[in-house]
Amino acid sequence: MAKAGQNEAVKIMAKDLVRTRSHITKFYKLKSQLQAVELRLQTMQSTALMSEAMKGATKAMMRMNASLNIPAMQKVMMQFEKESEKMEMKQEIMGDAVDDAMGDEDEEEETEAIVGQVLAEIGLDLEGQMGALPAGIPGGAGAEATSEGDDAELQARLNALKK
Repeated sequence: MAKAGQNEAVKIMAKDLVRTRSHITKFYKLKSQLQAVELRLQTMQSTALMSEAMKGATKAMMRMNASLNIPAMQKVMMQFEKESEKMEMKQEIMGDAVDDAMGDEDEEEETEAIVGQVLAEIGLDLEGQMGALPAGIPGGAGAEATSEGDDAELQARLNALKK
């Protein structure tokens, strides 16, 4: 058209092109602004949902706190601990009684023999060192007498529990 001398038509088409490009840029800006608004709305909706969830959790916690009786729970826990300790003591005493009845002396002798062998290999004289201990210290000269007294005491405790 410019070759044909229609400059007015060319100017009008150029203005139209400039306006079209301007409108395209404005539409891109508008699209960006609408996307930003959409993101804000989604954020607000998420915040509202989170607020509702927290409200429900708070109500549930309030109901739980109202229904909990801390002193009673502490009492139950103390009673449980006490009974558990009793059970442990009874189990230990029964285990000792069964071990005594089964005669684990062979195991003790075998254990002492292995310990003696190991000590002999490394060059230690355990009996020589143990004999030097004063009476009354476990493993010393008075160990057997103390052991018999302990056995009698344990037997008395076992009999008391059986009753």
